[in-house]
Amino acid sequence: MWFLCVFYHRLLDFRKPEVEALAELFGEDESLQWRLPEHHHNDTPFHFVQLSSEEIAQNIAKRSILVKGMYELWGEGTCYEELKESIQSFPDSRKLPFLTSDSTFRISVETFGKALTFDEQKERIHSLTYIPFEGKVNLKNPDHNFFLMEMDESEESNGLPPIVQRRIFFGREVGFADRKLLPTFQLKSRTYLGPTAMDAEMAFLMANQANAASGKLVYDPFVGTGSILVSAARFGAMTMGADIDIRVVRDGRGPDCNVWSNFKQYGLPAPVALLRMDNNVPPWRSGLKEIFDAIICDPPYGVRAGGRKSGGRKILRGTVDPYTVPEDKRTGHIPSTGAYSLVECVHDLLHLAARMLVMKGRLVFFFPVLRDECGSEVKFPEHPCFKLVAVSEQILSSRYSRVLLTMVKVEPYSDEVEEAARLMHLEFRENHLKWLEEGNIHSSVFKPSTDSSQIQTESKTFKDPKPKYRGKYV
Repeated sequence: MWFLCVFYHRLLDFRKPEVEALAELFGEDESLQWRLPEHHHNDTPFHFVQLSSEEIAQNIAKRSILVKGMYELWGEGTCYEELKESIQSFPDSRKLPFLTSDSTFRISVETFGKALTFDEQKERIHSLTYIPFEGKVNLKNPDHNFFLMEMDESEESNGLPPIVQRRIFFGREVGFADRKLLPTFQLKSRTYLGPTAMDAEMAFLMANQANAASGKLVYDPFVGTGSILVSAARFGAMTMGADIDIRVVRDGRGPDCNVWSNFKQYGLPAPVALLRMDNNVPPWRSGLKEIFDAIICDPPYGVRAGGRKSGGRKILRGTVDPYTVPEDKRTGHIPSTGAYSLVECVHDLLHLAARMLVMKGRLVFFFPVLRDECGSEVKFPEHPCFKLVAVSEQILSSRYSRVLLTMVKVEPYSDEVEEAARLMHLEFRENHLKWLEEGNIHSSVFKPSTDSSQIQTESKTFKDPKPKYRGKYV
């Protein structure tokens, strides 16, 4: 079945991957396909998607963050005469069950790239009198919602390239998004926040890409203040997190302002565990593996906070062993840490995921890149256990971006795989350094250290992310 999928005009690279991930979550087979309306650009909010059932389309729309609605298309055209012919040719067997006298309905008019006055909307609704509606109008809680959607025919439409002809769609609403979710979880009302707290919208997108759901265990190795795990828990998943900073995990900002209080604020189940742990040297026992259904994280790459790992230990003066913490000083002791390069961090993350994810489990994480003007293609991290299924770019500035990488575990972990992964890591490290040098990057976010085997990042705060195309959001 083909449905008209209408997206919100934002985070354009994230839209299709989110729908594809949710389709898999709700049991969609290989039938999912995409098709553009005639004369439309790839970044248009209107797309046709083929799904195996209306129930799946409804579930996707209800759960999605970027889908505005899913519609059964009754007709389309470049003008209202063409629209009338198209609707009249739509099979009566599919129209009449929703036009009965014992039902209620509502017709809404929406546009993209322009605004209509109330009188113009009424005029367009009255032009649909040839549709044999027999039920009563109910604007608040109708049995069936119908939408008339019109594309702007100006030279530019919300920053998109001009279209040859405008397109008008009419259809029955199958499912719609619950946008109340984002205001409820917005960061400005969050009890406990840190400088790297993930925006609520992006955290929910990451949870959708990871297929977070009831009965699944989701892990964040860089948990911070828990923003990502809050989103996963909202979708019913059990959660678990770790962080190298014991003050973040254990103390927060007091007994009523910590990671646990964020979950309590929204009435969500608390994490199964929050650990003080180093991603570079995780303390998992050798026999423990394949326990997580998804790993979702935002690794530290130096935009707001640099990566840290265990090391650089300070000598404890006045003790028998200057490198061993005495019992009487352990309560308030803060373990020493050293610099943790981006390449090493990602290598450890892939190694952890390969070992600890179940088969078909998902690894979702951000990776920073330079934008196209550097003139060199970015090579993303790889691992023999994983298949890269989605790459979504979020623009941070005129030169810098980060991409959300979604990987699916397709091969079991073994000693042979570990060795192959080590060799792939060495190749990736060399390619990454070469890419940085070709981009002539010396004092920007990514900076080679004096030791060519490491890549360090310079702390820098960017402005809020901007969409790829400027214009009014719909």
